[in-house]
Amino acid sequence: MAIRTELTLRLPNSPGALTEICAALAAERVRVLALQLEANGTLRLVVDNPVRAAGALRERRHKVSETDVVVAAVSNAHGALASTLALLRDTGTNVDYAYAASSESSETTFLVIGVDDALRAASASGL
Repeated sequence: MAIRTELTLRLPNSPGALTEICAALAAERVRVLALQLEANGTLRLVVDNPVRAAGALRERRHKVSETDVVVAAVSNAHGALASTLALLRDTGTNVDYAYAASSESSETTFLVIGVDDALRAASASGL
C-alpha cells in the first residue's frame, strides 16, 4: 500500500487529446502507472513523478488538480479485491471511486482508490 498523488485534468473530446498528454509526459521522462479517462473528459493519472508531470501539463495550459489516493497491489486471486475493499468498509471509509488493472497472467492487480482522507483510510485499514 502507498499513498500516491493523483493528477486530475479535463481533456477535450477530440482525436489525439490523450496521445498529447502521454507524449508530453514521455518527453519529461514521467512514467504513467495508472490512468482513468471518463466519457466527460476527466482524466485521472498516477505517475512516478507527479511534480514533474504536473509542471509539464501546466506549461501546456492544462488545469491540473492534485489529490492523495490509496494505491494497493492486490493479489489477482478470486475474491482478493473484495477482501481488500472490505478492509476499507470495516473502517467506515467510503470509496468515492476506484480503478484497477491487471493481466490474466499477472498475480497482482494495481488498485487506485479515491477516498476523502487517504492517509486515515490507509492507516486505519492497514492497506
